[in-house]
Amino acid sequence: MMELVQLLLAVIYISFISLGLPDGLLGAGWPSMQPEFGVPVSWMGPVALIISTGTVISSLVSDRLTRKLGTGMLTAVSVATTAVSLFGFAFSGSYWMLCLWAIPYGLGAGSVDSCLNNYVAIHYEGKHMSWLHCMWSVGAMTGPAIMGAVLTLGQSWNYGYLYIGILQAVLTLALFGSLKIWKRPSADQEDAPQGAPLKLRQIVRFPGAKAIFLTFFCYCALEQTAGQWAGSYFFGHGKLSEDSSALLASLFYVGITVGRFFNGFLTMRFSDKALVRGGIGIILAGVVIMLLPLGVGAGVAGFLLIGLGCAPIYPCVIHSTPDHFGAENSQAVIGVEMACAYVGICVMPPVFGFVADWLGLWTMPVFLGIICLTMLIFHELLHKQVKHR
Repeated sequence: MMELVQLLLAVIYISFISLGLPDGLLGAGWPSMQPEFGVPVSWMGPVALIISTGTVISSLVSDRLTRKLGTGMLTAVSVATTAVSLFGFAFSGSYWMLCLWAIPYGLGAGSVDSCLNNYVAIHYEGKHMSWLHCMWSVGAMTGPAIMGAVLTLGQSWNYGYLYIGILQAVLTLALFGSLKIWKRPSADQEDAPQGAPLKLRQIVRFPGAKAIFLTFFCYCALEQTAGQWAGSYFFGHGKLSEDSSALLASLFYVGITVGRFFNGFLTMRFSDKALVRGGIGIILAGVVIMLLPLGVGAGVAGFLLIGLGCAPIYPCVIHSTPDHFGAENSQAVIGVEMACAYVGICVMPPVFGFVADWLGLWTMPVFLGIICLTMLIFHELLHKQVKHR
């Protein structure tokens, strides 16, 4: 039976690598896609917004879908949906076709993200949640690398989507083949929550629900703002070259990936609450270092620390959700958490863009620090309001 449990865990890990693979493809391929379609550079935004909107919608209905289909079937169907959409991207001949295929991609990504996070939070130890999201980071770094290799070899951007689509299709077959092992043999427990799905108004009334949703909003707002604007910060404020700025900006994601790997070991000794607090402390230390008049080196060290601080927050908050709200309610709560996360991703990086235009890029550490302190307030409020199971 333990062999089946470990096999299922391996399937889940691979699924999260797969989930991260397409995430950076649009940004990596857009410089080639944009002139081919003859649209303004800014038109990448609506495609990304469609994907994010679909992700929010599917996250909100993930509880209902999981109760109806089960985690295994919903994961397989969702990955199949993203595979089909990636093939659609690969064969798109116009900008409007991209917008059309962005709809199923967003819907598939949100469902698999929510249901897998909940399944691991309920059935596995905290270390696996951290390593799970480390696997997502591996996928998120690999996708753009594949697109870059495709373009370097002289192939069109379409082949980047095609190759990732083929990988997703292979994973889809593996997921459908693994449906029998999604029933936990050690607990004789079905992978779908039982009972009627919860409505949104019921979910937000749970003690601590609003606090955890706002914690998630703040975290993803901070992560995406730092990740999307790091290159511009080093280029515009640090006065570095475009190549150097892009290279240094990648340190933020290196920090997250390495941090989540080691956080898996830290979960064996420290609680989720302690690790989240520690992560917030490291982020604030990075913000302070960036504000010091020590030149570009301080900015680099600060961004690396912010990435390391971000590492434990997402997986630890997710893993603690069943403890806060009960396993029977966690899928519904995590679905709304994911929706709030994607809203933060959509909203706050553009907000910083307006701030940067108004006051300058030097404000980035101040902006990140304000979001981080707000996140700390809501995280502490969460632990005052919830009753642990």
